[in-house]
Amino acid sequence: MSVFDSMESEVRSYSRAWPTVFTTARGAELRDTNGRTYLDFFAGAGALNYGHNPPALRSALLEYLTRDGITHGLDMHTTAMGLFLEHLRDLVLAPRGLDYRVQFPGPGGTNAVEAALKIARKVTGRHTVGHFERGFHGMTLGALAVTASPAKRAGAGVPLSHTVSMPFDDPADDDERAVTRLVRSLETAAADGPLAAVVVETVQGEGGINPARPAWLRALASWARAHGTLLVVDDIQMGCGRTGPFFSFETAGIVPDVVCLSKSISGYGSPMALTLMRPEYDVWRPGEHNGTFRGYNPAFVTAARALEVFWSDDTLRARTTAVGERVHRSLTATARRHGLAVPRGRGLAWGLPFDRPGAAREVCDAAYRAGLLLETAGAQDEVVKLLPPLTVTDGQVEHGLEVLDEAVASVVGVRAPTV
Repeated sequence: MSVFDSMESEVRSYSRAWPTVFTTARGAELRDTNGRTYLDFFAGAGALNYGHNPPALRSALLEYLTRDGITHGLDMHTTAMGLFLEHLRDLVLAPRGLDYRVQFPGPGGTNAVEAALKIARKVTGRHTVGHFERGFHGMTLGALAVTASPAKRAGAGVPLSHTVSMPFDDPADDDERAVTRLVRSLETAAADGPLAAVVVETVQGEGGINPARPAWLRALASWARAHGTLLVVDDIQMGCGRTGPFFSFETAGIVPDVVCLSKSISGYGSPMALTLMRPEYDVWRPGEHNGTFRGYNPAFVTAARALEVFWSDDTLRARTTAVGERVHRSLTATARRHGLAVPRGRGLAWGLPFDRPGAAREVCDAAYRAGLLLETAGAQDEVVKLLPPLTVTDGQVEHGLEVLDEAVASVVGVRAPTV
C-alpha cells in the first residue's frame, strides 16, 4: 500500500473506504491480493451493469484486439463505431420510437453533460439552465454548475453562474400538489429570463436514490415544451437498464430533447459517453465541440456486443424488475426491524436512509469488513446505496442482503418500528 500513500493525490476516495488492493474480478465478485473475495453491490458506481468481465463482451474485445482493430480513432469512421451505431438504432432507439442524433462528446459522463448544456444554449440563445436540489451531473465546471452539492461546488474555486436550483419531487406530496409546486418553482426560476434547459435525473443517484414520479416528470416535460426549454435527462447512472427499461424515463412516457449516457453504455467499464439529441437540435458546426478520446473503439466493440446480448429481447428488463422487487422487500423488512425510514428506489437502484449523518458510512464500513462493497449517498452520508450488477445471481442477492442487515444491526441495533 505504500506506493499509493506516497504517490497518489489526497483527492482519492473509494480506496479510503476499501483499504485493500484488488487484483481480479468476475461477475459480481472481486478478489484482492490477499485472496479474499468481496461481493460487489457497487458495480463501478453503475458503470458495470453487466458485471465484471462479462464473458461474451470479453471475447468480442479480445478478438477485436488480436486482429489489430483500430483502438484510437477520434471521430473517424470505423467498423467498430458503425456496428455500435447500427445496434443502438436497431435494438434501442427504433423499438422505442426514438429518433436521436448521436454525439460522442468524450470519455465520461461529465463530457456528455457539458455537450448537452452547450447545445441547449446554442439552440435557444438563452443562458440560464435549471437544475434540481440533490442532483449530481459531473465535476467539470459546466456540469458542476448544475450539481447541487455545496461541497462539490466549492471545489470549483470560481463562481458557478447561469444556473438556478429548484426543489425535486417530494414523495410527501400527492401528485397534484407535487405538480403545482413544480410549475411554481419553474415559473419562479424563469422570472428573470427564459430557461435554455432543465437538467434532471429521473432517479437521483448521488443525492440519495430519490425517484421522481411519472406524473411529476410528465409535468416537467410539458412545461419545458410549452416554454421552448430543452428537457435534458441525465441517464448516466440510471440508464442502460439500471431501473428496468433501457432508459429510466421510459416508465414516465416522456421523450427528452437531450439524453446523456455514460457509465454502462460501454458494457465493460471502458470510457465512453453519448449525448443524444433530437435531429433538429443537431446544430453543431464541424469540430465545434470535440475531444481526443471521444471515439474509443474498444468501447464501441463491447458496447455493441452488450446491446446484442442483453437488449435483443425483454429478458434482462424483466429480471431486473423481479430482482428489484426482491431487494425492495428485504430492505423494507430491514428498515422495519431496525426502526429506519422506508427504502427508496426503482429496478436495481436502492437507497436505505438513516436519520443520523454518517450512519450510512458506518454501515458500509461494517459491510466491507464482512466482504460486501457498498457506497453511501446523500449530502451527509445518510443513505446506503445499492447498485449490484443487473446480472447478479439470486444467491448473491440473498447473501448481500443478509450481510447488509447484519451491518445495520451492528450500527443501530434493533429499535421499535417507526409509525
